[in-house]
Amino acid sequence: MMIKVLLADDHKIVREGLRRIIEESGEMEVVAEAADGNEAISRALETRPDVAVVDISMPGMDGLEVVSQLKTLAPSMPLLILTMHDEEQYVVRAVESGAMGYVTKQSAPEQLVDAVKKLYAGGLYLTEKASEALALRVIRGDKAKSDAESLSMRELQVLRKLALGQTNHEIADSYHLSVKTVDTYRSRILKKLNLRNNAELSRFAMQNKIIQI
Repeated sequence: MMIKVLLADDHKIVREGLRRIIEESGEMEVVAEAADGNEAISRALETRPDVAVVDISMPGMDGLEVVSQLKTLAPSMPLLILTMHDEEQYVVRAVESGAMGYVTKQSAPEQLVDAVKKLYAGGLYLTEKASEALALRVIRGDKAKSDAESLSMRELQVLRKLALGQTNHEIADSYHLSVKTVDTYRSRILKKLNLRNNAELSRFAMQNKIIQI
C-alpha cells in the first residue's frame, strides 16, 4: 500500500522537487499540496494523508501554527516539519508544537523518504543536528532558555512578522485577529525583551536567527 503524503510549502519549485523525491521512492504518493498554512489545514482535513510534510515558514499561518492546529483537529496524523533552520530554538518549538519529525531542506534529498517512512511506522525522525540540539536543551534545562523563548508561540509569530516589516493591520489579517490584539502582543514583546521599537525588534530577530535576511 502506498503511503499518502501531503506537501505544504509556499514555493512551487520546492514542492515539485519534494514530490519527485517522494514519488521516485515507489512506496509513497503525494495526495495533496498546499501553498500556505490555511490551505495546508484544509487539504489535510480533506485528504487525511498518512504523513503531512509542512514547511515552517509560510505566508499567513506558519508551519508551527499549522502543526499546533492539526494536532488538535487530527491528533493521529503524523506531522513532519521541513525547514531551512536547524537552530535549537526552532527544533524545540517544533517538537513542542507537536511535530514528530524535523528535516532541513538541505538534507531532504537524502533523508525525506526515510523520515516519512519512520513517521508512518509510528516513530520519530530528527536530523543528527536537531537531535543534538534537543538533547542539549534537555541536559541544560531551563538555564539554556534564550530571551526569545520567554515569548509565547503567538508572540514569536508576531515578532517574526514585525521584524520582516509587516504592519499591525497585515499581521491582524494573517492571523484573523483585531489590530488592537496585535498591538497588545507587540507591547508584550517589547516589554519581555526590553526593547523600544520595531527597529530593535528586527535587530533582535536577526541576531537570534528568528528571521534571515
